[in-house]
Amino acid sequence: MTSNPILRLALSPQHLLRSMEMGAKSIWLHRLRSMLTALGVVFGVASVVAMLAIGEGASHEAQEQIRKLGSQNIILESVKPTENQGPASQNRSVVLDYGLTTRDIDQIRQTIPGISIVVPSRVISELLWVEERNVDASIIGALPIYPEMRNRNLVAGRFFNELEQKQRLPVCVLNENAAQRLFPLATPIGKAVRIRGSYYQVIGIIEDESLRATGEGGIQGGTNSGSGNANLAQLIMPFDTLLDHFGDTFFRHRSGSFEAEKVEFHEAIVRVADIDSVVSRAEAIKHLLARNHPKEDYRVTVPIELLRQAEHTKRIFSIVLGSIAAISLLVGGIGIMNIMLASVTERTREIGVRRALGARQADIVLQFLIETILLAGAGGVIGVILGLGIPLAISHFAGVTTVIKAWAPTLAFSISVITGIAFGIYPAMRAAKMNPVEALRHE
Repeated sequence: MTSNPILRLALSPQHLLRSMEMGAKSIWLHRLRSMLTALGVVFGVASVVAMLAIGEGASHEAQEQIRKLGSQNIILESVKPTENQGPASQNRSVVLDYGLTTRDIDQIRQTIPGISIVVPSRVISELLWVEERNVDASIIGALPIYPEMRNRNLVAGRFFNELEQKQRLPVCVLNENAAQRLFPLATPIGKAVRIRGSYYQVIGIIEDESLRATGEGGIQGGTNSGSGNANLAQLIMPFDTLLDHFGDTFFRHRSGSFEAEKVEFHEAIVRVADIDSVVSRAEAIKHLLARNHPKEDYRVTVPIELLRQAEHTKRIFSIVLGSIAAISLLVGGIGIMNIMLASVTERTREIGVRRALGARQADIVLQFLIETILLAGAGGVIGVILGLGIPLAISHFAGVTTVIKAWAPTLAFSISVITGIAFGIYPAMRAAKMNPVEALRHE
């Protein structure tokens, strides 16, 4: 407790309670003016809460998509050379050979320490047939550990196992998109899908692949098969089964032209044992691939780097949103100060009477400061309620993900109160410094 007797009296609970009652009565007497004055704070606080929720939601979605790629994974992809890079520009009938090779995979395993597992896969495009119904899809040849490495959950059935992989059995797993389009009215488990005259038994359904992050920091959908669409139909079969049935070279007839591609691996996921070593191992892999590939027919994606980039972007986004909201609150604070200055002028005689009856300067300061805080606080409460409703409405009607952090409403309300104090001090001090005699003469 302060040693100043005036401040001790002014800050006593009874005195504070009496000042708050007087402030509330004063605000109630000028209800319309008070409401209009508080609108600036209401909209400022609501915009803070709503923008933070929208920003957090966008950031949350992006980070979740990146996390699904695996924070300890390094994703290597084969990239088709451009027309002026590859031999196809010289002769369209030549087999285009590009991408990751067995040599790359073996060298990564043998020369780079700290690599716990490397999982290669192949991807081709084909039509899936079920009776007269067909769907253009990506056919992925993968290993049994594929769902774990890609953080994809099974929706129904099971994934193929090591025995089916070794025996090269014609079994497959559909993603949700393919299952819904090929079997709209029945469960596909146990049924067969036809590809080029061969039949593959469906043993499971896996969730659709989420949006993928590219090496350039952007996000795209699907695999490196050129889909670019997260909603693409997919069929996953054992890696050796795909090699047996489709071979090393993929042939395609398109618009009267013939095209043949030879790609040993379309994708390889490298898992690093220690998460702190992911970036350094990625640099070593980039150096190795650059030495093996004169043309850049590969892409290296490091999810943890994208995650850090997303977090950095989120911080910048929050600063920008905070600045915009601060401007809104600044305008609201200026409005409050303007009204309080007008109120001081209107109540000059009242201030003179109070001073003549023994009120000290601290009492006058406290009276007007409490009125300002009540005004800003009421605006803050209404603004928080409005701000909580806006993200819910956006999520409900627009389907946009919003995330309301517990600290956001508290922060917004605290800023509104601080704004009230900051912009209420000057009018309060001006009222307190009035000469009691001159104040009593005021008409």
